[in-house]
Amino acid sequence: MDDSILNLIVFGVISWTTLFLFTRKLFPNRSFDFCNRLVSTIHAILAVTLSLISIQDWNRPLYPLASRSSHKQMRALAVTVGYLIYDFVCCLFDKQVKIDNLIHHLVSVVGLGAGLAYEWCGSEMVAALCVTEISSPFLHIREILKELGYKDTDFNLAADVLFAVIFSCARMIGGPYLTYVTLSANNPILIKAMALGLQLVSAFWFYKIARMITYKFSKRNKAKIVHSNR
Repeated sequence: MDDSILNLIVFGVISWTTLFLFTRKLFPNRSFDFCNRLVSTIHAILAVTLSLISIQDWNRPLYPLASRSSHKQMRALAVTVGYLIYDFVCCLFDKQVKIDNLIHHLVSVVGLGAGLAYEWCGSEMVAALCVTEISSPFLHIREILKELGYKDTDFNLAADVLFAVIFSCARMIGGPYLTYVTLSANNPILIKAMALGLQLVSAFWFYKIARMITYKFSKRNKAKIVHSNR
């Protein structure tokens, strides 16, 4: 791994941590989770932007497969590795530690770190980055809205549905295809294991999101029935 990429990871950890502390200072009455989600939203937008910028051929965005990573691809991955290290530590200080979230972070850090160390399969890695992060702003926005007092409102339900749709399309349509091409190409075994592991985690979250949306609409319909019977 190039020293400049390693320095970018270290700089990223420091920068994301500093941004979080600044957010805590800016919103002293908001929760730990609220401030962390603001930082996470900024990262998700930046990660998707850097991923799209690093695409070498828009006619074939996933190509070249199993090839040496470009500097733009390495930079995009390094920014996210720095964020994931920050967020992993940050999650440990939250009131409720979520094991599935920690596993996701570990799988992602190991996988992206391996890609940076090999300086290989940049096309597959930035595509995975884009697929996994494109729904993240909507995930965080729906939780931020709850703390702002919009829980159980039409606004919050719209955010829930938008998140579920984007997540499902990205992770359960784009994700399996990306996993297939990554496993089929001549990539290191660790990269293939990361791709498969990430897709399994995505499938688990898809199941939880489907249950959440079903519960939301069921609860909403029950509330309408009770209101109409009054």
